[in-house]
Amino acid sequence: MVLPAFDERLRARLRELCDAGWEFFDHFDRTVRERGFHAFIASEYEAVRDALITHRASGVRFLELGSASGIITIMADLLGYEACGIEIDLALIATAREMARRFDSRARFVCGSFFPAGYSYRTADGEVRTGTLGEGKSGYQELGLALDDFDVVFGFPWGGEEPVLLDLMKRYGNPEALLLMHGVNDGVQAYRGGQRLPKPQMSDGGS
Repeated sequence: MVLPAFDERLRARLRELCDAGWEFFDHFDRTVRERGFHAFIASEYEAVRDALITHRASGVRFLELGSASGIITIMADLLGYEACGIEIDLALIATAREMARRFDSRARFVCGSFFPAGYSYRTADGEVRTGTLGEGKSGYQELGLALDDFDVVFGFPWGGEEPVLLDLMKRYGNPEALLLMHGVNDGVQAYRGGQRLPKPQMSDGGS
């Protein structure tokens, strides 16, 4: 697969996509999150965009764990990744698919949990918990792919849930895959084989 040229047209599409993401989240925050708890909080779209630009390469398969409104998965598709997202909230899946149509994106979205069937997380003291990460029917069967089929995996866990994603990748992911994890305080950090990688310098620029 040939990567799309990172030209002003693509930069403009990415800016428009980020703007659409913020517009949707503002509406979602007012109409859903103010009425009760919901786990969806928008990532810093521009920071994630820059990370995806840095790590993009030909033929790379991308998965977003908890794809919400689909902005990041669509962003990955526009940048040339083979992009998929798994999201447990059916209403957000509908939003993501509509957003993909709006931006002429081939990104795929399936409804379900991003935990493989049978997965359970156990803390060092023996407690089983996954925080706000949704549990339910695994989405991988509908996707037709397993977690270890992906080269780049992105997640935005709530504080304290990072060990769950690292454990998930260790047990089910491709050991050579890149995990991009967006933390509230640390921005987007890259991990491979459970080890945090130094931040690379961007070559293309994200503005």
